[in-house]
Amino acid sequence: MTDKHVGFVTFVGRPNVGKSTLTNALVGEKVAITSEKPQTTRRAIRGILNRPDGQLIIVDTPGVHRPRTLLGERLNDLVEQVLGDVDVIAFCAPATEKVGPGDRRIVASLDGYPRAKKVAIVTKTDAATRDEITERLVEVDALREDWAAVIPLSAVTHDQLDVLADELLALMPTGPTLYPDDMVTDESLDDRVAEIIREAALLGVRDELPHSIAVVVQDIAAREGGGLTDVYADIVVERDSQKAIIIGHKGSRLKDVGARARAGIEPLIGTRVFLSLHVRVAKEWQRDPKQLGRLGF
Repeated sequence: MTDKHVGFVTFVGRPNVGKSTLTNALVGEKVAITSEKPQTTRRAIRGILNRPDGQLIIVDTPGVHRPRTLLGERLNDLVEQVLGDVDVIAFCAPATEKVGPGDRRIVASLDGYPRAKKVAIVTKTDAATRDEITERLVEVDALREDWAAVIPLSAVTHDQLDVLADELLALMPTGPTLYPDDMVTDESLDDRVAEIIREAALLGVRDELPHSIAVVVQDIAAREGGGLTDVYADIVVERDSQKAIIIGHKGSRLKDVGARARAGIEPLIGTRVFLSLHVRVAKEWQRDPKQLGRLGF
């Protein structure tokens, strides 16, 4: 078997610069949930891009931020760990916003990972003018002298996506592939289903709530006779008032969450789904080591 270019890349940047959207676009399938709420990603989700010339393993990490809870600290530790292990770190900045102190801080922190090659990506070019894109490229290029490449792209329209994939693969070491050719993620089915439910629950909730939502899948079981799969899951929040928000007036909001989640789970499982959602309160779980452990952090 001939060796191919195989390696790990992670995207870093302020929350909400489009890292998860970019991961999904490269993989060609939804492996990371996206939301306009910052800090949506909570685990190092691996997306796998298989090409004839190689295999790119994308580790989608949480955005780096100043932690306010134990969960926040654990997420930052996770990012640290990933950055120390990958072959390429790709810094993302949106074309629609000027480079700011947060970007500079993240780029400066990359000095702590000398092993990884560094690439800069200007995202969201579909939403920016030509002048904005040019201005952003100049600003980003000036942040470091050792960028292996600086690439503008849109994960939404897929403009320049192939250029990024080619560039990243070329920077990877050669070796045997690490995953089967038909695999797009190493996430378990339970984890992927939990993330889809969490994404549905995040839509339209108020600012303080997103961080307080966790989802635990209790059971996924095919019914006899096929054609239908039962999924039982808990949506976990920190306070009774949050439980009321998630459930909504006479259960209307929870019904919406269920319908949205089911639409995402059915293509993944390949059958119709009966989804049973239960909302429970785990007081201050983001700050409690025992609860965090139970919820998988």
